[in-house]
Amino acid sequence: MIAVNFSDDDRWKKYNNFSPLIDIFKKFHPLNDAIESRINQHTFPVSYKKNKYLISPVDRNKFLFLIVKGVVRGFIKDGNTEITTWIAKENEVVGTIRNLWVESESEEYLQALEDVDVIAIPHVLSEYLYENFTEANIVGRKMMELYYRSAEERAYLCRISSAEKRYKRFLDSFPDLINRVSLKHIASFLAIRLETLSRIRSKI
Repeated sequence: MIAVNFSDDDRWKKYNNFSPLIDIFKKFHPLNDAIESRINQHTFPVSYKKNKYLISPVDRNKFLFLIVKGVVRGFIKDGNTEITTWIAKENEVVGTIRNLWVESESEEYLQALEDVDVIAIPHVLSEYLYENFTEANIVGRKMMELYYRSAEERAYLCRISSAEKRYKRFLDSFPDLINRVSLKHIASFLAIRLETLSRIRSKI
């Protein structure tokens, strides 16, 4: 459950008085004043301490999150085993994938791996922007292209037969995560044992 503590007058003070989502969108396409106003009104900042869940299976899926500061992972559980499916950092938008834009239950968890600041993006806002602004559809398409390529890279990485090659590929693809994410989560992400990852790191 998201607890929101702000007034409309001060929610964006620390962000130069506008939602950071606007800057992200502008990297893909210019925005008009009406879109910017709508984003400022309907997005809001939230903070989570390290190891806390942004979303868990008990929550209904109502938001995407723009990561302003920190690292977040997505994972599912197989019995008592946690399977890390993705890891994301600043300026990336994250959410539960299996029920994207659907207010229903999901088996996915989103967990803060550091103290995290995010911008919550209600699904109802996304739907409104898509339905009313051509620019939003252009931004959405271009962002989806990036995330589709990222998903393809994750799928390829997990299919490399050699654990060592898998780790080297991780270093190439996600070099800025290696010192920010614990080895157990990296091992889970790469589908290898922690002991195996430790041996590989010692070797290379």
